[in-house]
Amino acid sequence: MKFKKERVVILSINIIEGLIKNGFIAQSAPKEELVKKVQNTITDDLMVEEKLNEEVREILKSYSKQLEQESVNYQKMFQMVKDKLVKERGIIL
Repeated sequence: MKFKKERVVILSINIIEGLIKNGFIAQSAPKEELVKKVQNTITDDLMVEEKLNEEVREILKSYSKQLEQESVNYQKMFQMVKDKLVKERGIIL
């Protein structure tokens, strides 16, 4: 799932403001610093799936002729390979 950078910033601000407002965290650092940490965490997490998707594309690319010959549904095969890698690596998406 792709998010624009602006959406991640807004989401990060909302998370920090909500946590502070509801007393779930004490503001121990400037708000901007906390927002940046949340933003980096979200971005890193989103990159895990993006890197996995790229790896699945490369795997399927190496089998492209075979997939064409057998008339395999690319989307279905993509999801199957992705699910297998997620399970093998214990990735949480």
